[in-house]
Amino acid sequence: MNSISLLSSSNNEATMLDNPMIEKIIIANRGEIALRILRACKELGIKTVAVHSTADRDLKHVLLADETVCIGSAASVKSYLNIPAIISAAEITGATAIHPGYGFLSENADFAEQVEHSGFIFIGPTAETIRLMGDKVSAINAMKKAGVPCVPGSDGSLGNDAKKNQAVAKKIGYPVLIKASGGGGGRGMRVVHDAKDLEKAIDMTRTEAKAAFNNDTVYMEKYLENPRHIEIQILADGKGNALYLAERDCSMQRRHQKVVEEAPAPGLSNDIRSNIGECCVKACIDIGYRGAGTFEFLYENGEFYFIEMNTRIQVEHPVTEMITGIDLIKEQLRIAAGQRLSIQQDDVVVRGHAIECRINAEDAKTFLPSPGKITRFHAPGGFGVRWESHIYTNYTVPPYYDSMIGKLITYGENREAAIARMKHALTELIIDGIKTNIELHQQIMDDECFQKGSTNIHYLEKN
Repeated sequence: MNSISLLSSSNNEATMLDNPMIEKIIIANRGEIALRILRACKELGIKTVAVHSTADRDLKHVLLADETVCIGSAASVKSYLNIPAIISAAEITGATAIHPGYGFLSENADFAEQVEHSGFIFIGPTAETIRLMGDKVSAINAMKKAGVPCVPGSDGSLGNDAKKNQAVAKKIGYPVLIKASGGGGGRGMRVVHDAKDLEKAIDMTRTEAKAAFNNDTVYMEKYLENPRHIEIQILADGKGNALYLAERDCSMQRRHQKVVEEAPAPGLSNDIRSNIGECCVKACIDIGYRGAGTFEFLYENGEFYFIEMNTRIQVEHPVTEMITGIDLIKEQLRIAAGQRLSIQQDDVVVRGHAIECRINAEDAKTFLPSPGKITRFHAPGGFGVRWESHIYTNYTVPPYYDSMIGKLITYGENREAAIARMKHALTELIIDGIKTNIELHQQIMDDECFQKGSTNIHYLEKN
Protein backbone atom coordinates (compact mmCIF):
# COMPACT_ATOMS: atom_id res chain seq x y z
CA MET A 1 0.00 0.00 0.00
CA ASN A 2 1.42 3.39 -1.00
CA SER A 3 1.22 6.32 1.42
CA ILE A 4 1.42 10.01 0.49
CA SER A 5 1.10 13.16 2.62
CA LEU A 6 -0.47 16.48 1.58
CA LEU A 7 -0.24 18.16 4.98
CA SER A 8 1.67 21.06 3.56
CA SER A 9 -0.68 22.01 1.14
CA SER A 10 -11.37 -5.62 -13.43
CA ASN A 11 -13.66 -8.23 -13.52
CA ASN A 12 -16.65 -9.52 -15.59
CA GLU A 13 -19.18 -7.61 -13.49
CA ALA A 14 -17.33 -4.40 -14.27
CA THR A 15 -17.49 -4.72 -18.05
CA MET A 16 -20.84 -6.36 -18.67
CA LEU A 17 -22.74 -3.14 -19.44
CA ASP A 18 -22.37 -0.07 -21.67
CA ASN A 19 -19.03 1.40 -20.63
CA PRO A 20 -15.96 0.05 -18.83
CA MET A 21 -15.89 0.52 -15.08
CA ILE A 22 -13.94 3.31 -13.38
CA GLU A 23 -10.32 2.23 -12.76
CA LYS A 24 -9.47 4.08 -9.54
CA ILE A 25 -11.45 6.24 -7.12
CA ILE A 26 -10.84 8.57 -4.22
CA ILE A 27 -12.95 7.67 -1.17
CA ALA A 28 -13.55 11.16 0.22
CA ASN A 29 -15.02 10.12 3.55
CA ARG A 30 -14.29 8.16 6.71
CA GLY A 31 -15.73 5.51 9.00
CA GLU A 32 -18.18 2.81 8.06
CA ILE A 33 -19.33 4.37 4.76
CA ALA A 34 -15.73 4.61 3.54
CA LEU A 35 -15.25 0.92 4.31
CA ARG A 36 -18.56 0.10 2.62
CA ILE A 37 -17.45 1.91 -0.55
CA LEU A 38 -14.05 0.21 -0.48
CA ARG A 39 -15.64 -3.25 -0.29
CA ALA A 40 -17.88 -2.54 -3.28
CA CYS A 41 -14.88 -1.28 -5.25
CA LYS A 42 -12.89 -4.41 -4.43
CA GLU A 43 -15.69 -6.59 -5.80
CA LEU A 44 -15.79 -4.56 -9.02
CA GLY A 45 -12.02 -4.56 -9.47
CA ILE A 46 -11.71 -0.81 -8.84
CA LYS A 47 -8.53 0.46 -7.16
CA THR A 48 -9.05 2.66 -4.11
CA VAL A 49 -7.37 5.69 -2.62
CA ALA A 50 -8.27 6.48 0.99
CA VAL A 51 -7.89 10.15 1.88
CA HIS A 52 -7.77 10.73 5.62
CA SER A 53 -7.01 13.18 8.40
CA THR A 54 -4.14 12.82 10.85
CA ALA A 55 -6.65 11.48 13.39
CA ASP A 56 -7.74 8.67 11.06
CA ARG A 57 -4.48 6.94 10.13
CA ASP A 58 -5.69 3.74 11.80
CA LEU A 59 -9.15 3.55 10.23
CA LYS A 60 -9.89 0.13 8.78
CA HIS A 61 -10.47 1.32 5.22
CA VAL A 62 -7.21 3.30 5.33
CA LEU A 63 -5.37 0.11 6.26
CA LEU A 64 -7.09 -1.83 3.45
CA ALA A 65 -6.95 0.70 0.60
CA ASP A 66 -4.56 0.36 -2.34
CA GLU A 67 -3.18 3.84 -1.65
CA THR A 68 -3.59 6.43 1.08
CA VAL A 69 -3.22 10.19 1.17
CA CYS A 70 -3.21 12.28 4.34
CA ILE A 71 -5.06 15.47 3.42
CA GLY A 72 -4.93 17.48 6.65
CA SER A 73 -5.25 17.67 10.39
CA ALA A 74 -8.12 16.33 12.52
CA ALA A 75 -10.54 19.22 12.08
CA SER A 76 -12.97 18.46 9.25
CA VAL A 77 -12.53 21.89 7.69
CA LYS A 78 -8.83 21.12 7.24
CA SER A 79 -9.30 17.60 5.90
CA TYR A 80 -12.63 16.09 4.83
CA LEU A 81 -14.02 19.51 3.89
CA ASN A 82 -10.77 20.62 2.23
CA ILE A 83 -11.73 20.62 -1.46
CA PRO A 84 -8.30 21.56 -2.90
CA ALA A 85 -6.59 18.80 -0.89
CA ILE A 86 -9.05 16.13 -2.06
CA ILE A 87 -8.75 17.14 -5.70
CA SER A 88 -4.94 17.27 -5.37
CA ALA A 89 -5.04 13.72 -3.98
CA ALA A 90 -6.90 12.62 -7.10
CA GLU A 91 -4.35 14.33 -9.32
CA ILE A 92 -1.23 12.85 -7.73
CA THR A 93 -2.62 9.31 -7.48
CA GLY A 94 -4.09 9.16 -10.97
CA ALA A 95 -7.62 8.52 -9.74
CA THR A 96 -10.43 9.11 -12.20
CA ALA A 97 -13.40 9.54 -9.85
CA ILE A 98 -14.32 10.73 -6.35
CA HIS A 99 -16.97 9.13 -4.13
CA PRO A 100 -18.16 11.53 -1.39
CA GLY A 101 -20.15 9.00 0.69
CA TYR A 102 -22.64 10.83 2.93
CA GLY A 103 -22.16 13.93 5.07
CA PHE A 104 -19.13 16.18 4.60
CA LEU A 105 -19.07 17.27 0.90
CA SER A 106 -21.59 14.75 -0.45
CA GLU A 107 -24.27 17.39 -1.14
CA ASN A 108 -21.96 20.32 -1.80
CA ALA A 109 -22.69 21.55 -5.32
CA ASP A 110 -19.48 23.59 -5.46
CA PHE A 111 -17.46 20.46 -4.69
CA ALA A 112 -19.24 18.44 -7.37
CA GLU A 113 -18.65 21.25 -9.84
CA GLN A 114 -14.95 21.58 -9.02
CA VAL A 115 -14.46 17.81 -9.28
CA GLU A 116 -15.99 17.76 -12.77
CA HIS A 117 -14.14 20.90 -13.88
CA SER A 118 -10.87 19.32 -12.74
CA GLY A 119 -11.47 16.41 -15.10
CA PHE A 120 -12.70 13.83 -12.59
CA ILE A 121 -15.98 11.98 -12.24
CA PHE A 122 -18.17 12.96 -9.31
CA ILE A 123 -19.98 9.86 -8.10
CA GLY A 124 -23.35 11.49 -7.61
CA PRO A 125 -25.72 13.91 -9.32
CA THR A 126 -24.68 16.97 -11.30
CA ALA A 127 -23.91 20.17 -9.43
CA GLU A 128 -27.00 21.72 -11.00
CA THR A 129 -29.23 19.01 -9.56
CA ILE A 130 -27.61 19.23 -6.13
CA ARG A 131 -28.27 22.99 -6.07
CA LEU A 132 -31.86 22.52 -7.21
CA MET A 133 -32.67 19.96 -4.52
CA GLY A 134 -30.39 21.45 -1.85
CA ASP A 135 -32.48 24.60 -1.66
CA LYS A 136 -35.76 23.50 -0.12
CA VAL A 137 -37.84 26.21 -1.78
CA SER A 138 -36.62 25.35 -5.29
CA ALA A 139 -36.89 21.63 -4.47
CA ILE A 140 -40.53 21.95 -3.41
CA ASN A 141 -41.34 23.96 -6.53
CA ALA A 142 -39.67 21.32 -8.72
CA MET A 143 -41.57 18.52 -6.98
CA LYS A 144 -44.90 20.30 -7.32
CA LYS A 145 -44.22 20.72 -11.02
CA ALA A 146 -43.44 16.99 -11.26
CA GLY A 147 -46.65 16.04 -9.45
CA VAL A 148 -45.07 14.91 -6.17
CA PRO A 149 -47.37 15.66 -3.18
CA CYS A 150 -46.00 18.41 -0.92
CA VAL A 151 -46.87 19.84 2.48
CA PRO A 152 -49.22 22.86 2.20
CA GLY A 153 -47.03 25.93 2.58
CA SER A 154 -45.99 29.40 1.52
CA ASP A 155 -45.16 28.39 -2.10
CA GLY A 156 -41.88 30.25 -1.86
CA SER A 157 -39.73 32.19 0.55
CA LEU A 158 -41.15 34.54 3.17
CA GLY A 159 -40.63 38.27 2.82
CA ASN A 160 -40.50 40.96 5.52
CA ASP A 161 -44.14 41.98 5.26
CA ALA A 162 -45.62 40.86 8.60
CA LYS A 163 -49.22 41.16 7.40
CA LYS A 164 -48.56 38.95 4.36
CA ASN A 165 -46.79 36.39 6.53
CA GLN A 166 -49.73 36.36 8.94
CA ALA A 167 -52.13 35.87 6.03
CA VAL A 168 -50.07 32.96 4.70
CA ALA A 169 -50.06 31.31 8.14
CA LYS A 170 -53.81 31.79 8.53
CA LYS A 171 -54.45 30.23 5.13
CA ILE A 172 -52.24 27.22 5.95
CA GLY A 173 -53.68 26.88 9.45
CA TYR A 174 -51.81 26.70 12.75
CA PRO A 175 -49.56 25.12 13.86
CA VAL A 176 -47.07 26.04 11.15
CA LEU A 177 -43.39 25.29 10.71
CA ILE A 178 -40.81 27.94 9.80
CA LYS A 179 -37.93 26.29 7.93
CA ALA A 180 -34.59 27.44 6.58
CA SER A 181 -34.33 26.95 2.83
CA GLY A 182 -30.74 25.79 3.12
CA GLY A 183 -31.23 23.79 6.32
CA GLY A 184 -30.87 20.13 7.09
CA GLY A 185 -30.33 17.59 9.86
CA GLY A 186 -33.10 19.09 11.95
CA ARG A 187 -31.47 22.54 12.12
CA GLY A 188 -33.16 25.75 11.07
CA MET A 189 -36.79 25.04 11.91
CA ARG A 190 -39.33 26.29 14.45
CA VAL A 191 -42.90 25.31 15.25
CA VAL A 192 -45.37 28.18 15.73
CA HIS A 193 -48.71 27.49 17.43
CA ASP A 194 -50.06 31.03 17.67
CA ALA A 195 -50.12 34.15 15.48
CA LYS A 196 -48.51 36.30 18.18
CA ASP A 197 -45.32 34.21 18.00
CA LEU A 198 -45.00 34.12 14.21
CA GLU A 199 -42.76 37.09 13.44
CA LYS A 200 -40.37 36.35 16.28
CA ALA A 201 -40.02 32.76 15.05
CA ILE A 202 -39.37 33.95 11.49
CA ASP A 203 -36.67 36.39 12.67
CA MET A 204 -34.97 33.80 14.89
CA THR A 205 -34.98 31.17 12.14
CA ARG A 206 -33.52 33.68 9.68
CA THR A 207 -30.72 34.54 12.10
CA GLU A 208 -29.95 30.90 12.79
CA ALA A 209 -30.05 30.01 9.09
CA LYS A 210 -27.65 32.80 8.17
CA ALA A 211 -25.17 31.67 10.81
CA ALA A 212 -25.44 27.94 10.04
CA PHE A 213 -25.94 27.86 6.27
CA ASN A 214 -24.99 31.38 5.08
CA ASN A 215 -28.51 31.57 3.64
CA ASP A 216 -31.23 33.42 5.56
CA THR A 217 -34.07 32.42 3.22
CA VAL A 218 -36.95 30.83 5.13
CA TYR A 219 -40.34 29.46 4.16
CA MET A 220 -43.47 28.22 5.89
CA GLU A 221 -45.40 24.98 5.77
CA LYS A 222 -48.12 23.17 7.68
CA TYR A 223 -46.88 21.45 10.84
CA LEU A 224 -48.17 17.90 10.87
CA GLU A 225 -48.94 16.78 14.43
CA ASN A 226 -48.20 13.04 14.38
CA PRO A 227 -46.65 12.01 11.05
CA ARG A 228 -44.39 9.11 10.24
CA HIS A 229 -41.16 9.67 8.32
CA ILE A 230 -41.17 7.53 5.19
CA GLU A 231 -38.63 7.79 2.40
CA ILE A 232 -38.38 6.34 -1.09
CA GLN A 233 -35.05 5.04 -2.40
CA ILE A 234 -34.46 5.69 -6.10
CA LEU A 235 -31.80 4.97 -8.71
CA ALA A 236 -31.49 6.92 -11.97
CA ASP A 237 -28.85 6.77 -14.67
CA GLY A 238 -29.26 10.25 -16.12
CA LYS A 239 -30.21 8.69 -19.44
CA GLY A 240 -33.96 8.77 -18.91
CA ASN A 241 -34.12 5.58 -16.83
CA ALA A 242 -35.14 5.53 -13.17
CA LEU A 243 -36.69 3.15 -10.67
CA TYR A 244 -37.70 3.02 -7.01
CA LEU A 245 -36.61 0.41 -4.49
CA ALA A 246 -39.51 0.38 -2.04
CA GLU A 247 -39.52 2.57 1.06
CA ARG A 248 -38.01 2.92 4.52
CA ASP A 249 -39.67 4.00 7.74
CA CYS A 250 -37.38 6.31 9.75
CA SER A 251 -39.90 7.56 12.32
CA MET A 252 -37.84 6.63 15.38
CA GLN A 253 -35.93 9.89 15.76
CA ARG A 254 -34.38 12.14 18.37
CA ARG A 255 -33.99 15.85 17.60
CA HIS A 256 -34.73 15.08 13.94
CA GLN A 257 -31.84 12.60 13.86
CA LYS A 258 -32.72 9.03 12.88
CA VAL A 259 -32.06 6.31 15.45
CA VAL A 260 -33.77 3.21 14.00
CA GLU A 261 -34.74 2.59 10.37
CA GLU A 262 -36.62 -0.25 8.74
CA ALA A 263 -37.83 -1.47 5.37
CA PRO A 264 -40.45 -1.82 4.15
CA ALA A 265 -42.60 0.61 6.17
CA PRO A 266 -45.18 -1.16 8.36
CA GLY A 267 -48.74 -1.00 7.10
CA LEU A 268 -48.11 0.27 3.57
CA SER A 269 -49.92 -1.58 0.81
CA ASN A 270 -48.37 -2.43 -2.55
CA ASP A 271 -50.72 0.05 -4.23
CA ILE A 272 -49.65 2.92 -1.95
CA ARG A 273 -45.99 1.98 -2.44
CA SER A 274 -46.23 1.85 -6.22
CA ASN A 275 -48.19 5.12 -6.47
CA ILE A 276 -45.69 7.19 -4.51
CA GLY A 277 -42.75 5.32 -6.07
CA GLU A 278 -43.93 6.11 -9.57
CA CYS A 279 -44.29 9.80 -8.60
CA CYS A 280 -40.65 9.83 -7.49
CA VAL A 281 -39.49 8.09 -10.66
CA LYS A 282 -41.29 10.67 -12.80
CA ALA A 283 -39.66 13.49 -10.79
CA CYS A 284 -36.21 11.96 -11.32
CA ILE A 285 -36.74 11.81 -15.07
CA ASP A 286 -38.11 15.36 -15.13
CA ILE A 287 -35.06 16.84 -13.38
CA GLY A 288 -32.56 14.60 -15.19
CA TYR A 289 -31.39 12.95 -11.99
CA ARG A 290 -28.26 10.78 -11.95
CA GLY A 291 -27.22 8.36 -9.21
CA ALA A 292 -28.75 7.15 -5.96
CA GLY A 293 -31.15 9.43 -4.12
CA THR A 294 -33.88 9.50 -1.52
CA PHE A 295 -37.20 11.31 -1.47
CA GLU A 296 -38.17 12.04 2.14
CA PHE A 297 -41.84 12.35 3.09
CA LEU A 298 -44.02 12.93 6.09
CA TYR A 299 -46.89 10.44 6.06
CA GLU A 300 -50.11 11.09 7.95
CA ASN A 301 -53.68 9.85 7.54
CA GLY A 302 -52.80 7.95 4.38
CA GLU A 303 -51.22 10.97 2.64
CA PHE A 304 -47.60 11.62 1.62
CA TYR A 305 -46.05 15.09 1.91
CA PHE A 306 -42.62 15.73 0.34
CA ILE A 307 -40.13 17.45 2.63
CA GLU A 308 -36.75 17.09 0.89
CA MET A 309 -34.56 15.00 -1.37
CA ASN A 310 -31.16 13.70 -0.33
CA THR A 311 -28.91 13.62 -3.39
CA ARG A 312 -26.52 10.98 -2.04
CA ILE A 313 -26.36 7.52 -0.51
CA GLN A 314 -28.16 7.35 2.86
CA VAL A 315 -26.86 6.01 6.16
CA GLU A 316 -29.79 3.60 6.20
CA HIS A 317 -29.30 2.19 2.69
CA PRO A 318 -28.50 -1.36 3.96
CA VAL A 319 -32.12 -2.09 4.93
CA THR A 320 -33.17 -1.47 1.33
CA GLU A 321 -30.36 -3.72 0.09
CA MET A 322 -31.48 -6.48 2.45
CA ILE A 323 -35.08 -6.58 1.20
CA THR A 324 -34.28 -6.13 -2.52
CA GLY A 325 -30.91 -7.87 -2.88
CA ILE A 326 -29.58 -4.86 -4.84
CA ASP A 327 -26.16 -3.38 -3.99
CA LEU A 328 -26.73 0.39 -4.05
CA ILE A 329 -23.05 1.34 -3.91
CA LYS A 330 -22.25 -0.81 -6.93
CA GLU A 331 -25.14 0.79 -8.79
CA GLN A 332 -23.73 4.22 -7.92
CA LEU A 333 -20.38 3.21 -9.37
CA ARG A 334 -21.91 1.78 -12.55
CA ILE A 335 -23.99 4.90 -13.13
CA ALA A 336 -20.95 7.13 -12.57
CA ALA A 337 -19.10 5.09 -15.20
CA GLY A 338 -21.77 6.06 -17.71
CA GLN A 339 -23.60 2.76 -17.67
CA ARG A 340 -27.34 2.41 -17.85
CA LEU A 341 -29.23 0.87 -14.95
CA SER A 342 -28.48 -2.83 -14.72
CA ILE A 343 -32.02 -3.57 -13.54
CA GLN A 344 -35.58 -2.56 -14.44
CA GLN A 345 -38.53 -1.86 -12.18
CA ASP A 346 -39.96 -5.33 -12.70
CA ASP A 347 -36.70 -6.80 -11.39
CA VAL A 348 -37.20 -5.13 -8.00
CA VAL A 349 -38.90 -7.61 -5.67
CA VAL A 350 -39.40 -6.87 -1.97
CA ARG A 351 -38.86 -9.88 0.27
CA GLY A 352 -38.96 -9.99 4.07
CA HIS A 353 -38.17 -7.18 6.49
CA ALA A 354 -34.98 -5.43 7.66
CA ILE A 355 -34.20 -3.20 10.65
CA GLU A 356 -31.15 -1.01 11.28
CA CYS A 357 -29.95 0.34 14.63
CA ARG A 358 -27.43 3.17 14.56
CA ILE A 359 -24.78 2.43 17.18
CA ASN A 360 -23.30 5.64 18.57
CA ALA A 361 -20.41 6.35 20.92
CA GLU A 362 -22.58 8.21 23.40
CA ASP A 363 -24.28 7.88 26.76
CA ALA A 364 -27.61 6.07 26.30
CA LYS A 365 -29.37 8.41 28.76
CA THR A 366 -27.71 11.83 28.33
CA PHE A 367 -26.68 11.36 24.66
CA LEU A 368 -23.33 13.03 25.41
CA PRO A 369 -20.54 11.82 23.07
CA SER A 370 -18.17 9.19 24.46
CA PRO A 371 -14.92 9.12 22.47
CA GLY A 372 -12.05 6.94 23.65
CA LYS A 373 -10.29 3.62 23.24
CA ILE A 374 -12.31 0.46 22.61
CA THR A 375 -10.80 -2.12 24.94
CA ARG A 376 -12.94 -5.07 23.86
CA PHE A 377 -15.10 -5.59 20.79
CA HIS A 378 -17.22 -8.46 19.57
CA ALA A 379 -19.51 -8.26 16.54
CA PRO A 380 -22.80 -10.15 16.51
CA GLY A 381 -23.38 -12.77 13.84
CA GLY A 382 -25.66 -15.48 12.60
CA PHE A 383 -28.21 -15.86 9.84
CA GLY A 384 -29.75 -12.53 8.80
CA VAL A 385 -27.33 -10.36 10.84
CA ARG A 386 -25.20 -7.67 9.17
CA TRP A 387 -22.67 -5.47 10.98
CA GLU A 388 -21.37 -2.36 9.18
CA SER A 389 -18.56 -0.67 11.08
CA HIS A 390 -14.96 0.47 11.03
CA ILE A 391 -14.18 -0.22 14.70
CA TYR A 392 -12.05 -2.97 16.23
CA THR A 393 -10.42 -3.80 19.57
CA ASN A 394 -7.91 -1.09 20.59
CA TYR A 395 -9.34 1.36 18.04
CA THR A 396 -9.65 4.87 19.48
CA VAL A 397 -12.84 6.74 18.65
CA PRO A 398 -11.77 10.36 17.97
CA PRO A 399 -13.73 13.30 19.39
CA TYR A 400 -13.74 15.27 16.15
CA TYR A 401 -16.49 13.63 14.11
CA ASP A 402 -20.02 12.24 14.23
CA SER A 403 -20.55 9.79 17.09
CA MET A 404 -21.92 6.94 14.94
CA ILE A 405 -19.49 4.02 15.09
CA GLY A 406 -21.54 1.27 13.49
CA LYS A 407 -24.83 0.01 12.10
CA LEU A 408 -26.45 -3.23 13.15
CA ILE A 409 -28.88 -4.62 10.57
CA THR A 410 -31.07 -7.69 10.90
CA TYR A 411 -33.25 -9.39 8.31
CA GLY A 412 -36.20 -11.72 8.77
CA GLU A 413 -38.98 -13.26 6.72
CA ASN A 414 -41.32 -10.74 8.42
CA ARG A 415 -41.11 -7.77 10.78
CA GLU A 416 -41.56 -9.86 13.92
CA ALA A 417 -38.65 -12.10 12.94
CA ALA A 418 -36.42 -9.10 12.18
CA ILE A 419 -37.18 -7.55 15.60
CA ALA A 420 -36.55 -10.84 17.40
CA ARG A 421 -33.24 -11.24 15.57
CA MET A 422 -32.25 -7.66 16.42
CA LYS A 423 -32.99 -8.16 20.11
CA HIS A 424 -30.67 -11.13 20.20
CA ALA A 425 -27.99 -9.45 18.05
CA LEU A 426 -27.89 -6.47 20.42
CA THR A 427 -27.12 -8.79 23.34
CA GLU A 428 -24.20 -10.25 21.35
CA LEU A 429 -22.71 -6.86 20.48
CA ILE A 430 -19.88 -6.01 22.90
CA ILE A 431 -18.15 -2.61 22.84
CA ASP A 432 -16.16 -1.94 26.01
CA GLY A 433 -14.07 1.06 26.98
CA ILE A 434 -16.59 3.68 25.83
CA LYS A 435 -20.27 4.31 26.37
CA THR A 436 -22.72 3.42 23.60
CA ASN A 437 -26.46 3.64 22.95
CA ILE A 438 -26.93 -0.15 22.77
CA GLU A 439 -29.15 0.02 25.87
CA LEU A 440 -31.45 2.52 24.14
CA HIS A 441 -31.87 0.21 21.16
CA GLN A 442 -32.70 -2.69 23.45
CA GLN A 443 -35.43 -0.57 25.05
CA ILE A 444 -36.81 0.39 21.62
CA MET A 445 -36.97 -3.23 20.47
CA ASP A 446 -38.87 -4.10 23.67
CA ASP A 447 -41.29 -1.19 23.29
CA GLU A 448 -44.88 -2.29 22.68
CA CYS A 449 -45.77 0.60 20.35
CA PHE A 450 -42.66 0.02 18.25
CA GLN A 451 -43.44 -3.68 18.02
CA LYS A 452 -46.93 -2.79 16.74
CA GLY A 453 -45.45 -0.39 14.14
CA SER A 454 -47.53 2.48 15.52
CA THR A 455 -44.86 5.10 16.31
CA ASN A 456 -44.43 8.55 14.75
CA ILE A 457 -41.54 11.02 14.54
CA HIS A 458 -42.29 12.46 18.00
CA TYR A 459 -42.64 9.14 19.83
CA LEU A 460 -39.04 8.61 20.97
CA GLU A 461 -38.57 12.09 22.45
CA LYS A 462 -41.94 12.03 24.19
CA ASN A 463 -41.13 8.69 25.79
